[in-house]
Amino acid sequence: MMKVTESSTSNLDTIASKYYEEYLKLYPLEATSQGDELYNDLLPNNLSPEFIKNEVAFYDSVQSQLQSVDYSNLDNDQKVVYDVLEYTLIDKQERYAYHPEYIPFTQFGGLPLDFPMLGSGTGIQPFKTEKDYDNWLKRMELFPVWMDSAIENFRLGIKNKVVLPKSLVIKMIPQMKAEEITTFDIDKNIFYGPIKNMPKDFKPVTANKYAKLYQDAIKSKLIPAYLKMADFLEKEYLPKARTTDGYDALPNGANIYSYYVKSWTTTDKSPEDIHKTGLGEVERLRKDMEKVKNQVGFKGSLEEFLNFVKTDPKAMPYKTSKEVLVGFQSILDKITPKLKTMFNVTPKTPFEIRQTEKYREASASAEYIQGSPDGKRPGIFYTPIPDPTKFNVTSGMESLFLHEAIPGHHYQISLQQENLKLPKFLRFGWIGAYGEGWALYCESLGPEFGLYTDPHQKMGSLSDEMLRAVRLVIDTGIHTGQMSREEAIKYFLSNVAYDEASATAEVERYMAMPGQALSYKIGQMKIRELREKYQKQLGKKFKIADFHDGVLSQGCLPLQVLERKMDLWAKSVK
Repeated sequence: MMKVTESSTSNLDTIASKYYEEYLKLYPLEATSQGDELYNDLLPNNLSPEFIKNEVAFYDSVQSQLQSVDYSNLDNDQKVVYDVLEYTLIDKQERYAYHPEYIPFTQFGGLPLDFPMLGSGTGIQPFKTEKDYDNWLKRMELFPVWMDSAIENFRLGIKNKVVLPKSLVIKMIPQMKAEEITTFDIDKNIFYGPIKNMPKDFKPVTANKYAKLYQDAIKSKLIPAYLKMADFLEKEYLPKARTTDGYDALPNGANIYSYYVKSWTTTDKSPEDIHKTGLGEVERLRKDMEKVKNQVGFKGSLEEFLNFVKTDPKAMPYKTSKEVLVGFQSILDKITPKLKTMFNVTPKTPFEIRQTEKYREASASAEYIQGSPDGKRPGIFYTPIPDPTKFNVTSGMESLFLHEAIPGHHYQISLQQENLKLPKFLRFGWIGAYGEGWALYCESLGPEFGLYTDPHQKMGSLSDEMLRAVRLVIDTGIHTGQMSREEAIKYFLSNVAYDEASATAEVERYMAMPGQALSYKIGQMKIRELREKYQKQLGKKFKIADFHDGVLSQGCLPLQVLERKMDLWAKSVK
């Protein structure tokens, strides 16, 4: 019997390992982002019919290899590996049934928006050796091919009546014309960054060679590609873009949206169910906000209170950037003793709190940038502080730290990357419902960590959760035709303390990426539901640290797989 188990396991390990190696060849930018430098010169045209055909055939072949594995002979951990790989393959194949290639990118994401950061010299593309400089030259050469394909696919979208809303296209045109991308004043062009910051050990003749090659590529390849796209979007695409807002307005739109809901939440919940859940959560959070309003003695309506906290001097206690950073450090100091009771397994990867660099501070939001798997580069929590005197703690300082830093993304991603027992597709995988769900669940641990005792911080945590609850209502509302863009912005502003420009950007994000915004709250609610279920089931045997270790032990999982895994965990508790 043991022999069969071993052969099933080794067979699965081989399939998983080969799958990921091939997958990274198809999507080499993902390899680059993980510090795998094998394919740093590749930029496949993943929009071409030939690429898509080959990709789907590849997923088919891996799926048929999986059929050769005897599932019943796998141990519980290996069953999770099998389940996640099978789930991933089915999801990726199903996606192409809905022609995502008709919308190659949006104002919110896609290669044309990522490419300048890659080529700036300060992103994930390395610029340390001559080979690195040659690799990026190859990617610059290939970029116009991708952009021409994007135009062809946008045209196919027009032909098949699958187009973006005008309100989004209007935002994309200036992005393509942005000064730092299209300026012929080479010193000011973002793509010239690697030449301005060349390694000191490059000989003058080498430095001059690359300076000329990069100037030529920027002027003859990149700038024309961006300007051509801007021209196409403005003159050809915008007139054909739609005046409707949601996916329900597209041919087969209801089915396409249902697929995205399923893909982003990794559940079978219907848009209607999620909409109802969202309304219930918004109502619950409004009541909790009313309590804080009464606690601080504010007399007006909740909407007026939301506006008031944006300018309340008591919510802005800081004078210098250093004080803000010290504020975040004091949160870490406060929760550190409690972490030992809530986690048995903690990351080896070091952790740092830093202010976002000045050059990107104006447009950045607080974020976590993961460390390297070997621990040489720490995980970094970045916070922008353009004006420390306006840094408002009701924007959720304590909840933000629990989400983005510790124990949120830093614990989850570091433990996943450090776990050498996992196949690479799991070590470096990302599933939003789990990853964002975990981080939002960590926000709810605030009271257990002794946080949220100050009413402004409590309001901040409620506002952060409200943002995710509002997303359930708006994303489903827009894409099933119950809400227009304008109604969604109004609803957003009546529940979240944002200004109109930020609320608009949020709503347009949901329009551009249907279903993505649902993943946070759906994931959080599932983890919370599992915790409550096992607390009831196990009584005194339930240990919160063991539960957290179980949730985090195998990386990002679809929620259905997580539940199966944790049910087995609960059965094994002695």
